[in-house]
Amino acid sequence: MDLNKYTLFADVAETKNFTKTGERMGYTQPGVSHILKTLENELGFPLFLRTKRGIKLTPNAEVILPIVRNMLSVNEQLEQTIASLKGLNTGRLTIASFASISRNWLPRAIHEFQEDYPGIEIELLEGGTDDIVQWINDSVADLGLVSRRNTDGLEWLPLYEDPLMAILPKSFSTSSDFCPIIDMLAHPFIISAAGTDYDVHYALQSSGINPDIRFSSKDDLAIVSMVANNLGVSILPKLVIEGMDDQVLTLPLEPYFTRELGIAYKSAANLSPAARHFIEKVQMILK
Repeated sequence: MDLNKYTLFADVAETKNFTKTGERMGYTQPGVSHILKTLENELGFPLFLRTKRGIKLTPNAEVILPIVRNMLSVNEQLEQTIASLKGLNTGRLTIASFASISRNWLPRAIHEFQEDYPGIEIELLEGGTDDIVQWINDSVADLGLVSRRNTDGLEWLPLYEDPLMAILPKSFSTSSDFCPIIDMLAHPFIISAAGTDYDVHYALQSSGINPDIRFSSKDDLAIVSMVANNLGVSILPKLVIEGMDDQVLTLPLEPYFTRELGIAYKSAANLSPAARHFIEKVQMILK
């Protein structure tokens, strides 16, 4: 079995673009088309349909895609294990992460990891909770740095308790060192989009608070900017707003809420050597 054909198939399924996949993997666009046509002939059915909106997977391709991704993940684990036994360190590691973790934790972790294992190629995917869980389940990502809420079905390694904070305009008048969550009812509210974050939604629901939601965004920095421009108030994790104290006023919530950040993955048995070493590096840095 030529796994290279399946690697190209999985990559085109992600990019929806033959040219982009070719650039990523060192092929010309006609080369990608030829290889995938060969794979289609072997399988006995087409994999892609060309539409006005671009390339779309056929129903049969949708069925085999998760199996192909899992096969490629297992093969990567095998190759890394063999390389590790031979005293080499080569391979690929795909990490899914919240943007806030990418900004604050991953630069140092990736730098130190690559100093120890320069032969490991790292790919970083950023998204919300639903994105990261889906990438792990589909074997697109080896592991995810994410909040624990709504990651059921994945194995979990806790790392850090991140407080939720009230995010207020600089002009907000207060003499208190904290912000009662019920006070959010008096102002327009800007909330993280559903599926991106579950912890803020949980804090509001468990407090019985139904704020006047005016805006919703998947982008934490956009929420901070909207608050800074007096469009409303919000609640965000402390890690998200690191270094932004000059733009907004931040206060601890009353009652106190946190989100548990950690590393999610399918199973410890299926982690590649590179993934195991990276997890150890993140744990060491956070200590």
